[in-house]
Amino acid sequence: MPSERLDAEWVRSWWEQADAALTKLMQSFFPAHGFPPAHNAVLLATDDSHRATDTLVDLTPIPSDLTTLYWVISEASLPDVDSGYFIHSPATAAEHFREYGPAPIEGESIAVLFASDGGGHLFAIGDSGQVWKSTTASWSDDFKVAAPSLQEFPEQLGRRIANQP
Repeated sequence: MPSERLDAEWVRSWWEQADAALTKLMQSFFPAHGFPPAHNAVLLATDDSHRATDTLVDLTPIPSDLTTLYWVISEASLPDVDSGYFIHSPATAAEHFREYGPAPIEGESIAVLFASDGGGHLFAIGDSGQVWKSTTASWSDDFKVAAPSLQEFPEQLGRRIANQP
């Protein structure tokens, strides 16, 4: 289990850096690719997303780092970063948990799906604090470690945004 918990100020700082990198990416996207970008954004949390986070917390023993993340950002839509990355809103995470239950990850007593990529692979955070990625586009298939902590997951996204041609 990670020794340090995710800090809200760190998430806010990450959002500022990601927002600046996305602005730069969107300005260079058309010349680099020959077509306009889709809408790419990391959205800050709102009163509605805070209520949805509270609902998710009431529904399941959500890992505290995910609660911290959702308290600062509500979701991310990055269709033009690699094959696409999406941090689902807390309302979507709750809806998926109700419908499908926890991700079946061996060694995790609870794992909440919270993100996906453009290929349909899913990301879950377990009670260990690790972030897992499905090996196929399936809710019930195997998962492998994608990041040792929830802090590392947005750091990876930030690097992908900054390094996108």
